[in-house]
Amino acid sequence: MTGINNWINRRTALAQLSAATMLAAGHAKAQRADPSLAEIKTTDLGRKTYMLEGQGGNILVVVGDDGIIMVDAELAPLHDKISAAITDNSNLPIKYLVDTHFHGEQTGGNAPFHRDGAIIVAQDNVRVRLLAGTTNGLNYNKSPPASADAIPTETYVGGTKTVAVRGREALLTHATNAHTDGDSWIYLADADVIFTGDLFYNNGRYPMIDYANGGDIRGMVRANEAFLKLAKPGTKIASSRGSAVAGRAEVMAFRDMLAKARDRMAEIVRKGMSEEEAIAAKPFADLDAQWAGSERDAVNFVRVAYNSFKRA
Repeated sequence: MTGINNWINRRTALAQLSAATMLAAGHAKAQRADPSLAEIKTTDLGRKTYMLEGQGGNILVVVGDDGIIMVDAELAPLHDKISAAITDNSNLPIKYLVDTHFHGEQTGGNAPFHRDGAIIVAQDNVRVRLLAGTTNGLNYNKSPPASADAIPTETYVGGTKTVAVRGREALLTHATNAHTDGDSWIYLADADVIFTGDLFYNNGRYPMIDYANGGDIRGMVRANEAFLKLAKPGTKIASSRGSAVAGRAEVMAFRDMLAKARDRMAEIVRKGMSEEEAIAAKPFADLDAQWAGSERDAVNFVRVAYNSFKRA
């Protein structure tokens, strides 16, 4: 009977943890600021390249001679404000809208910008995820299938893809199984700018890794190693997360944290520990002091790292 009781107690504890996570996530969603009060901040990255911050992931704007490449679209209610901020720097049309991945804070504005005439471009798994709808592995929240006018119509499968307007080129690179299974990061050679999407967080916090939709901490490490390999001392590295523009030092600190967490979790999984046992072991306690905003963040990062190794 003791073994059965222990099993029941472990399952109950995990259920309570999941319920608490779901409640907290739902509360955060409910507390999102009113989009009508949002302000769009513009950061000039040089050579007619800009980063916009509003509500959701940051946006990259690349202005060419005959049109604009826009990377990510934030949320649909911000369409007019984002358009106005872009118009402050150029009256040219948005020819291409690139999705760095499928999450709503990046793709929520797809439909209205597509109706304005933008061609939506993404790694093909973004198209697949938006068509089918998704479930979050941490809180089980479901996102329904996106509307037809929000689906990327120009996709690539792996490797790289170049998106160009006259005078400007954006090189898209697929990061395989990292934040999700459909991440693209963008390099602008003429401006020496890397836009990472959610592959790098420039806000001093643990990243969310969507393991239920192909995310994997090992892929996150590889992506950040690619940034470090490409970046020169003066390269400007912009992220979906954080208001500042980063350089190699910030990316290196983030990569080092991820690599430590990856290696420690690999050992936990090798030992055959359960998810509940991994959480109880607090394998990232020293990292939590710098990177976790709360106890929930610390627990969730253990969970996403653990499930990176356990996902199908």
